[in-house]
Order: sequence, then C-alpha cells, then structure tokens
Amino acid sequence: MIDNRPCPSATSSEAEYLKNFTACEADLAILCARWAQAWPNFVVPPGELRRTVEAAVNKYLRGSGTQNTPSEGEIRHFVENLQGPDIYLSLGCALGDENAWWQFDRHHRAFIESVANQVVSSGLDANEVIESVYSELLGSKTESGIRQSKFRTYMGRGTLRGWLRTMIWHTAVDLHRSRHHEVPLEDWSAASEEVRERQVHTADADAHENMMLSKLMRERYSSATLEALDRSLAALDDHEKLLLLYYHVEGLKLRQIARIVEEPRSAIRRWFQRQSRQAANATHKRVHESTIMRWLEKVYRKIFQSFKHELANKHGLSSAEIDICLELATKDLAQTVKLKPVSADEQIKKKEERE
Repeated sequence: MIDNRPCPSATSSEAEYLKNFTACEADLAILCARWAQAWPNFVVPPGELRRTVEAAVNKYLRGSGTQNTPSEGEIRHFVENLQGPDIYLSLGCALGDENAWWQFDRHHRAFIESVANQVVSSGLDANEVIESVYSELLGSKTESGIRQSKFRTYMGRGTLRGWLRTMIWHTAVDLHRSRHHEVPLEDWSAASEEVRERQVHTADADAHENMMLSKLMRERYSSATLEALDRSLAALDDHEKLLLLYYHVEGLKLRQIARIVEEPRSAIRRWFQRQSRQAANATHKRVHESTIMRWLEKVYRKIFQSFKHELANKHGLSSAEIDICLELATKDLAQTVKLKPVSADEQIKKKEERE
C-alpha cells in the first residue's frame, strides 16, 4: 500500500517557514506603508501586497522544494530588497484603479513606445506591439470574475522597467513568429517529397471530414445562436451598444474610445459623467483606456448571461450545446453584431434631450 500521508519533515519545514514569515509581518506592514507613500493617489489593499510578497518569497527564496526553509533574517532581507513602489503601482493597475493607470502612463508609456520602436523588425509595426503589450497589461481575459492582468506576474525582483522591456521583447518575437510559419518550397528535399504528398493527402481527407462536421454543426445551431445573440444585443442599453460598435465594428482602440468619451459633445459623454463620482467637480475629467476595458467587460458579461438564458430557456439546449453556440457566436463578433452606429448615437441624444 502507498502511504499518502504528508512527510513529517515536510510538515515541520512548512510550519517553520510560516512561523518565520509571520515574524516578519510587522516589518512588512511598515514597508508596505512606505511603498504606498510613493503613490498617494490610489490605494492597494494590504492583503494584495502580502500575497504578492509571499508569492515572491516562495518563487525566488524557497524555490520549488519545500525542504528550503529560509530563516526570518533571510526573508526580511529579501523583502527589503524588492522593488516595493513598483509592486504597489503594478498591483494598482492590475486591480483596475484608473489613478494607478494614469501614473503608470505618466512614468512608463514613453518608455514602452521607445523600446517597441527599437525592437520591431521588418514587417512589424511598433504600434501593434504597443497595443498587444497594453492588452496583456490591461487583462483582455477574465477567470472567475478576475481580470487576468499580466501585472499579476510581476513580483518586484527586478525593476518594473526591466520587466516591461522583457515583456515587450517577447511580444515582438511572438508577433514576428506568428507571421513566419510558412516553409519555402525550396526547403523540401526530393527525398521527402513522397512523404509530404502522403501527409498532404491525409490532411486533405481530415480537413474535408472536419469541414463536413463543421457544416452540419453550423446548420443545426446557427439559427438558435443568431436569434439568441440578436435578442441579447437588443436588450443592451444605448451606451453599451455604442461601446460595442466603437470597439468591434469600427475597430477603434481603447485609447481612441477614451478620447471620444472626453469630447464635450460626445453622445456617450453625459452617461459617463453620471457614472463618475467626481463628475460634479470635474467637468473635463480624463478617461483612461482601462476604464473603457472595464465597461466592455460589463457589457460582455451582460451579453453572456442573456445569451445563455435565451438558449437554455427558449431553445431548450443543453450545456454542451450552449458551448457550441458560444463558439459560433465568438468566431467574429464584428460580423454578427447587427447594430447601426448612427441610430444608436441618435437614440442617446434623444434620451439626453428628454432628460
């Protein structure tokens, strides 16, 4: 029989580590307060800072083996040498604090643009690299309601700018590789031609079969998908429709939409002012692209819930069938959204006039 009980030495090591880490918490609280002083315009909860510091200790000081038990002094020395203010700023951005984002842009946007222009190669646009980097930093995906910002992987071991430089370089490399998958015909040798032909024949057969299955799946579920999606979109508020149109149909970047919201005559401006707690004191409040991302996330969640409800209750589809419809619906949102930018804009203006 296999004994799955924890090893006594491992349990003892973990207990000793927790005791040593706990003994440093008073010093950690002092350090966190000092880090916060560098950024007085926003607040990061102490629990967030503690989790990040503990993750850094586990990764860099303890390593993968639980037998590594750093002493109280080693933990204290390690934490004191972390880039605390950078950790504080990155967490503020990861949590979606707009003031944190403005500070990040002020101190690091020009640096990102400069490095991006230095690392781009032929056939690659620096603006594309910058947009991709910001998309990762903003967190274009959510899991369990939490935005998966790339900032959450920064632990302060090195400077934030050093971390950003590495991230920009990897982004540029990934974008470059994604465009150079083709293998020149002259690279194929005569000896491999027969093997290649067999592979192509098999691939063609598989592709044909997959195409037929895909066609059958689309014919079965496309009608329910389009109807549920249309109903979900129709149920959106006017400003939510306008956001989707700006982003998915007109292809505007988050930064461009933010500038539109800032325009005094913008149809969506008054709605934004009603949502802003500072609207009464800041009639010309600036809008950061992270705010636009949060608005879009709320719209996506609203569509997602309505879409699932329509498919389950009106069409009687199972969870597996709903997943198929979700895949169909997300193939290309810009092609499935059936809204008219002008009419949506006019509806907001008419509503504002009534108010």
